[in-house]
Amino acid sequence: MKSWTLIFTMLFAVSFVSAQQQDTLWKKHFSAEELAHFDGQEDTLALLAYVIVNDSLPEHRYSACHKLIPMLVSALKTPNSFRFPFERLKSVSIMYPPDSSFRVFTWQLYVDKDEYRYYGAIQMNTKDLKLYPLKDRSFEIKGNLEQLELTPEQWYGVVYYNIQQTDAKTGRYYLLFGFDGNEFFRKRKVLDVLTFKNGQPVFGAPVFRHENKKGEVSFRKRRVIEYSAAASVRFNYDPALGIIIYDHLITMPGEDGEGPNNYPDGSYEGYKLEKTGFWHYIENVFTQTQDEAPRPFPVLDGRKKDILGRDNR
Repeated sequence: MKSWTLIFTMLFAVSFVSAQQQDTLWKKHFSAEELAHFDGQEDTLALLAYVIVNDSLPEHRYSACHKLIPMLVSALKTPNSFRFPFERLKSVSIMYPPDSSFRVFTWQLYVDKDEYRYYGAIQMNTKDLKLYPLKDRSFEIKGNLEQLELTPEQWYGVVYYNIQQTDAKTGRYYLLFGFDGNEFFRKRKVLDVLTFKNGQPVFGAPVFRHENKKGEVSFRKRRVIEYSAAASVRFNYDPALGIIIYDHLITMPGEDGEGPNNYPDGSYEGYKLEKTGFWHYIENVFTQTQDEAPRPFPVLDGRKKDILGRDNR
């Protein structure tokens, strides 16, 4: 028993040291002066990012947002800045695709209960700075959002929470999963497609394939779902199932002046990647409908007492 304990202790120690080495490996690309420069700027950026999200006064949020943008650009102008992780920017989403060819910064500015603005930038993995600012123009976009191609100057602003890479016969593209605060009663989740044409980022590509009962095929360039702010809605890639999965929504009467709104009914739709490189629509991911959406893990199952301390058996 003692020998097994010793072995597990040694394995844990080795893995811990290895993790620490990985966490600091990026530092070798910078001089002590550059690291000190980054640390100073990161402290200020982290404070500004916190104010943007948490300050109760609109003028403070606006001011912090407008200060953060040029300061972030200044920090990114340092050679090899792509390797600096900016780990203390907790209020800014920083997403990398598996190939690490770029990273995307996004953050949210709360204007009022019915308006949010989004800011962001795509930084390419180059020694010298190659940056594409993302300008939120969601309030100006006309037409069917699911059929539009948009440039960084016409970006539909969101905060990205996941990114997936797809290799197709026509080339590589990236799926960007994002959240849009939209308005007080209604939120949105957006699944966008990012490609690079002649080195320039383009949002929206016809990769979502739908086929109706008549065999007629159509394609969508992004997916947008709108739902009640009172609901919890899933929209993400599930690595265990190997599919994109999202809640099926039905329209129901809302409460407290909300009006009709969309709520999940416990069933799921999705997309599965085919060899063609397209994501084929799945009308019903699971064959059985549940009375309520599944929880990620049992809340009380197997516990002897409930959350109030009462006997749960």
